[in-house]
Amino acid sequence: MKTMKTSYRGLSLLIDLNWDRCIYLGTLAFALGAGAYIGSL
Repeated sequence: MKTMKTSYRGLSLLIDLNWDRCIYLGTLAFALGAGAYIGSL
């Protein structure tokens, strides 16, 4: 149980430190998808 709690806390810290990278990757994926959609019209 203690290991699960520690690993969850570590994962939470990782997400807190890297949330801006997740937003960046999401925006990049959206832009690529939108460009592919517009290019296929």
